Amino acid sequence: MSRRSILHFPKERRLSLVIALLIVLICSESTLRAQQSVNNIPLLTYAELVELYENPTPSAGLEDKLARLLATPLVANRTASQPVTARAGSNKFIRVAAWNIERGLEFDAVKAALTRDQRFFQRLPAAQRSSNFDLPAILRQSDELRRADVVVLNEVDWGLRRTDYHNVGRELATAMQMNYAYAVEFVEVDPLTIGTETLDDETGADKAEMLENISVDKTRTLGLHGTAILSRFPLKNVRIVRFVNQGHDWYADEKKGISVLEKGKQKSAETIFGEKIQREVRRGGRMMLLADIEDAGIPGGVATILATHLEAKAKPSERVKQLQELLATIKSVNNPVIVAGDMNTSGSDSTPTSFQREFKKRMGSKSFWVTKGIKYATGVGLVYDVTLGLVKFWRTRSDPTVKNVKFVSENPEEKFFTTLKDFRFDDGGAFDFRGAREYSIGGHNNTLSDSNERANKGFASTLELKSKIDIQLKLDWIFVKPVGLTDPEDTKQPYNFAPQFGRTLKALNYSLKDRISDHSPIIADLPLNR
Repeated sequence: MSRRSILHFPKERRLSLVIALLIVLICSESTLRAQQSVNNIPLLTYAELVELYENPTPSAGLEDKLARLLATPLVANRTASQPVTARAGSNKFIRVAAWNIERGLEFDAVKAALTRDQRFFQRLPAAQRSSNFDLPAILRQSDELRRADVVVLNEVDWGLRRTDYHNVGRELATAMQMNYAYAVEFVEVDPLTIGTETLDDETGADKAEMLENISVDKTRTLGLHGTAILSRFPLKNVRIVRFVNQGHDWYADEKKGISVLEKGKQKSAETIFGEKIQREVRRGGRMMLLADIEDAGIPGGVATILATHLEAKAKPSERVKQLQELLATIKSVNNPVIVAGDMNTSGSDSTPTSFQREFKKRMGSKSFWVTKGIKYATGVGLVYDVTLGLVKFWRTRSDPTVKNVKFVSENPEEKFFTTLKDFRFDDGGAFDFRGAREYSIGGHNNTLSDSNERANKGFASTLELKSKIDIQLKLDWIFVKPVGLTDPEDTKQPYNFAPQFGRTLKALNYSLKDRISDHSPIIADLPLNR
């Protein structure tokens, strides 16, 4: 609307229009400022992603930009503190959730689970439902998850074709009306991920269609993959600490594997492509994302959240080194501490999976790649449900905390848990390893049953592989430093902000035929009035 046309309106009408225009300008400026405060990390261009794959030592400018990207958390505090969860009467608590969402491949289902979208689950076609679909149990567990006050998410994509270019963390935070912080763990630069794979070894009639399904939108591809914290409280003092001990080099080691593979001309195209699916070239590495939340109900007013994802392609001894770095990072913290995430406590140096699942993780869940997954799984001599990286320690598969008995019944993960249990903060505080019947699901009273659900044997598994051999693993954990606890197993010591009723939400995760994620979400409650 021109200035001249506005002048043709009556004086009162002109005043209303001017006020409306001012409101629009103010709102636009506020939105711009909000976007600038959110977009505080230096995003990479598509050409830079390609360079990061091709050049082990990128240009000085790009190397600096990558370093800043990996060191800078994205923080978006959009809401003030919201009332904490309350049960009957005056029993108030903060609920913590942790979920490895497998990149966000089933984004709509993840969002529905976090927001208790009843219609989504009611309208699921029969072909997409699991064989034991239980709608009341699904909605009940979704409601429990929706009521979480803090949510730690592992494997969170931003700007990747496999997850339809979603900014997964931001969109889930918006759906839950929560604040969020995001840290880049890896920049994905693998040719299969960023669309530069040429499939030179392919000669089949479907090569053109395969290339089309690998191609990406260069204007939307950011290649980011990381960890997020969603919170009903503003997130303060947000910082990233990267592990010195990585355990696996996701750039050099993975790229070397591809280089060796491509020289193996004696191998068939199916074998080469199949093995490429199992490799993933990335820049970055494992890290910790820390943030503080404040509320008058929290003892001392402040609690520290530490979200992490320990290395899967590493021996348990390497994960212990990462744990030791983690503990050194928080040793001086005097307030309550919550550590949550995928610790990969598998007892091995790789997480069990299936070839079909690897296809889904790398290429997305489109029907075209589902078909190719079956083709190439059989083409490389694998069966659909054969595991990659088979776990050898059957005794510890569902309880990695059990005692190591050398030469008889070894548990390579025991040191992880003894290190955690023996650790003391500078103020003398300890992590809660208790298992009181009155605070545990199912009336268990074993180690960590207050904070992590136990089953009849070991823990309720958070990752399962249904194959010729049933593999059940407890990989995801919530560990809490409450107030006044100096002996991690003493049930007579205070339960102030101590974890209660830890549980694993399997019915919710198994609502889909192939699960929402390969990991099930877990939750625990931290009381505020004890």
